[in-house]
Amino acid sequence: MPDCIFCKIVAGEIPSQKKFENERFLAFLTIDPKGPQHTLLIPKAHYQWFTDLPDDVSDELFRIAKRLAKELKEETKSDYVRLGIVGKDVPHVHVHLVPQRLDARQSAGDQEL
Repeated sequence: MPDCIFCKIVAGEIPSQKKFENERFLAFLTIDPKGPQHTLLIPKAHYQWFTDLPDDVSDELFRIAKRLAKELKEETKSDYVRLGIVGKDVPHVHVHLVPQRLDARQSAGDQEL
């Protein structure tokens, strides 16, 4: 989709700080983080809504999200990684992965995605 910022990131028209990439998916740090290493995971193909994803794409999306969550948890020494699928700001399926702590030291990470 020509006006989609995430499609432009996939095409290399807009730079990103990549955390993961394969032939079907890309994960990169968000420009509006709600916590340290706040990462977005997207399919490279444009789908507006999560419910539009073919089953094989959604299955792989969550397998990758699980792997990234484990890596982010270890990298940031977080207690867990919060996942969110919102989609109202950018009309391209994306999963937020936000490392979180259970104590007050990271209360800023509890902001709404």
